[in-house]
Amino acid sequence: MLATVRYLLAAAVLLTAGPALAQYDPQAAFAPFPMDQAVNVYRSSNGLPGPQCWQNRADYTIHATLNPDATAPTLSGDEVITYTNNGPDPLGELWLQLDQNIYKADSRGQFANGTAPRGTTDGVVLDKVDFEQGGKFVSANYLVSDTRMRVTLPAPLAGKGARIRLHIVWHLAVPGEWGGRTGWGLAKAGPIYDIAQWYPRMSVYDDIRGWDTAPYLAQEFYLEYGDFDYFVTVPSAMIVAGTGELVNSQEVLTAQQRERLARARASDATVTIRAPDEIGDPSTRPVHGGVLTWHFHMANTRDVAFAASAAFAWDAARIDLPGGKAALAMSFYPPESAGPLAWGRSTQFLKDAVENFSRRWYPYPWPVALNVAGPVDQMEYPGMAFNGLNQKQALFRITAHEIGHSWFPMLVGSNERRHAWMDEGFNTFIDIYESDDFNHGEFAPKRDSEYAPGGGNPVDEILPTLADERAPPILTRADTIIEKYRHPVTYFKTALGLVLLREQILGPERFDPAFREYIRAWAFKHPTPDDFFRAMDSAAGEDLSYFWRGWFANNWTLDLAVDGIRKEKDGATTVTVGSHDKLVLPATLRVQFADGSHQDFRLPAESWIRNSSTSVTIPPGKPVAGATIDPDHNLPDTNRFNDSAKASAF
Repeated sequence: MLATVRYLLAAAVLLTAGPALAQYDPQAAFAPFPMDQAVNVYRSSNGLPGPQCWQNRADYTIHATLNPDATAPTLSGDEVITYTNNGPDPLGELWLQLDQNIYKADSRGQFANGTAPRGTTDGVVLDKVDFEQGGKFVSANYLVSDTRMRVTLPAPLAGKGARIRLHIVWHLAVPGEWGGRTGWGLAKAGPIYDIAQWYPRMSVYDDIRGWDTAPYLAQEFYLEYGDFDYFVTVPSAMIVAGTGELVNSQEVLTAQQRERLARARASDATVTIRAPDEIGDPSTRPVHGGVLTWHFHMANTRDVAFAASAAFAWDAARIDLPGGKAALAMSFYPPESAGPLAWGRSTQFLKDAVENFSRRWYPYPWPVALNVAGPVDQMEYPGMAFNGLNQKQALFRITAHEIGHSWFPMLVGSNERRHAWMDEGFNTFIDIYESDDFNHGEFAPKRDSEYAPGGGNPVDEILPTLADERAPPILTRADTIIEKYRHPVTYFKTALGLVLLREQILGPERFDPAFREYIRAWAFKHPTPDDFFRAMDSAAGEDLSYFWRGWFANNWTLDLAVDGIRKEKDGATTVTVGSHDKLVLPATLRVQFADGSHQDFRLPAESWIRNSSTSVTIPPGKPVAGATIDPDHNLPDTNRFNDSAKASAF
């Protein structure tokens, strides 16, 4: 009912906005769509990487220790970054991201959020910053500015493959549950620590802006790719769930747990690695007292994250990937989160989502995928999803969405600091088909309460956003979009736009190969919005300027109408369809005949490229009873009252 009310209100607003016919301008709708990014040897006119495409690289070796103090837990680290400058430019300085500084009381992020912080820390405390010179590490000249750090080099780092190593020693206080993206909280059997965005990370130097040093204001990711070896030291009672492959299972797991993991790697059904009723059993840990160090390796990734707790149950199953390959789905959760309607199905959800996304779009590239129940809810990292302890009915939806981020932006490395729609919207789009496919549509159709409270038709659910004069267009800097519009615009409108593009404009037979090629070409690289627009235009064989402008660059609205049904002198019948608003889309016209039959006519967008109306002529001999534009309700038409007409009305 709420959705219906919102739709009717939106329709009323649009209907009373002024003379509709004056709003549609064919020259404005079909004008060339300007691209801000020049075509060059790095980025080609077909939207794919150019012949001299380059990208810098950051490889990490990190040794971290979690001190789980009962009231003030801390994390300390010692890391070496090997940074490779593959670009043409010599670099006189290096920039790094210190995301934990957002928790400082005077951070830009605290002011940008506009509300009093729920908690603060001292951010990342740097104990040592060195760089390698002459085979040894020497003290670096560095400057910390909010969530960024600049390291000034004594001599520029040459391009074309020159390398430098940084050595950084640091420590930080782990935020409580108020941390949002990283934090700790209590389960019944003990604390759970979700650790993310936790170590100094290289900023991206690219061919678009040079160093991209957008401060961390809560928009999440823009990072270089590389290989990670990281070591996490924790009390021996803890289980560590880390992204990447566990290298030293012989040291940190029992013989029984290793045997169970081996069975899981060959099993479609979920295999218990550590049962909820085994938590607290000393026999489930290889040593008692002291600490253990867990070693993980993850190749070709832009980030790593981990969770640690003595309260974790653990289960796993094989993920079947294209080409006969396989990975492992694993879930970690406390006993109170278990159950057939909750985390007991987590691994099933995770496995199915990864298999579906791999089959439809691009094979999953990493050896494991993890879903972790803890204090951080609905947050993503490469190969890992953090979700809440109490998630039940929504667990399928959020599991599919958060692990879907392994494709956008973890695999296709767009700049979420600036263009959040390229990961949140794309990811919401692929979720739709996973919801349709899973277990014969058990959780279909996909509906996220943040932007579809009524569970109605998505093309109606978007109408209030389109009618809102303050709603920002999709192509808006991510940091400027307030929470009210973040889901409706960044997630929902982008995803609906891709659905319209796939199902109404191009058709799956053109959209799917083009989208797959975009993913393949930009896997482990950094595409921009213009790259995406050019890639879809070129591979799909369609100039989509009218759609990029109307749906992405503006919040234009659509109003197609059956404007007339006229009997001609020769006995033919002419049906006229008008475009009454700024947006134009292809549409289906259904002509109903007096004998009860009907005929559908597909009207391309170019039907309105010169004029605000177009006509379909029905030959003599078959009396027309009426006509309807968009009879299957596939388009976000703001005025349904003029979509149908009877011949007798004219």
